[in-house]
Parts: sequence; structure tokens; C-alpha cells
Amino acid sequence: MEILINGQARQAPEGQTVLELLESLALEPAGVALELDGEILQRTRWKETALRPGARLEIVHFVGGG
Repeated sequence: MEILINGQARQAPEGQTVLELLESLALEPAGVALELDGEILQRTRWKETALRPGARLEIVHFVGGG
């Protein structure tokens, strides 16, 4: 199925969860904020929230530095 991540089209397996997607992108969940279809999705729901075709995600990951 096709989804959008930060405006870029990407293929994802049917039924993939938000957490599984982050793992496939090699993103550490603790350092990420996520919006799904225009709404912030609480981290506690990432494991149970399955993506649907056409889902729009905005993913921001935090970078430390000084």
C-alpha cells in the first residue's frame, strides 16, 4: 500500500503498525514525534495503530548536539 511520509510517497506492507514502520526506517522511537493524518499520535498508541492506504505521516526526529 502507498503512504506518505513527510510528503514523500512510500510503499508499506498492508496492516503495518506505526511502531513497525519506525523500526523499518531505523528510527529510535524515543527520539521521534509523529503526526498521523493531521493529528499527533500518542506514543502509547504506536504499537496498536495500523496504517491504512493513503495515510499521511509527519515524522520529526530529535538530534542532540551542542
